Amino acid sequence: MEAEDIKPWLFQVEPLEGESLSHFLGRFRRANELTPTGLGKAAGLGGAIARWEKFRFNPPPSRQQLEALATVVGVDADRLEQMLPPAGVGMKIEPIRLCAACYAQSPCHKIKWQFKVTQGCASHNLSLLSECPNCGARFKVPALWMDGWCHRCFLNFVEMVGYQKLV
Repeated sequence: MEAEDIKPWLFQVEPLEGESLSHFLGRFRRANELTPTGLGKAAGLGGAIARWEKFRFNPPPSRQQLEALATVVGVDADRLEQMLPPAGVGMKIEPIRLCAACYAQSPCHKIKWQFKVTQGCASHNLSLLSECPNCGARFKVPALWMDGWCHRCFLNFVEMVGYQKLV
């Protein structure tokens, strides 16, 4: 199946400001009932989608790969590139981190939360959470965030803001 065959049938998903590629890909796949493998096949990228959803950008996506993905998801390749870490910025693959205050303003995972240099949320001067403060479950990769709550105890991400400490 080629991208041209599937594209007219896909629902468009608009990226959110500062959103990570992982979160965007998960939202796009759910809106279109696609697996990582299905999206990878449609874009001709094979297993790259599954790797990118887990922040595994070694090697980083090439311009050609971003353009192939852009054709399928209907988002400009330059915009997709903004969802990646800038060149030379190290990523923290684990644990997945969250600023509940930011999430309350814009319900998405921000790529900047996973930068190695990020110590806390600069916007709110709060520490980042890496697990549910209620039950201790580590956050799943953002591609799997469907309803904005802990996958184990269902505490809403927005309610977690009370557990964040000032930096």
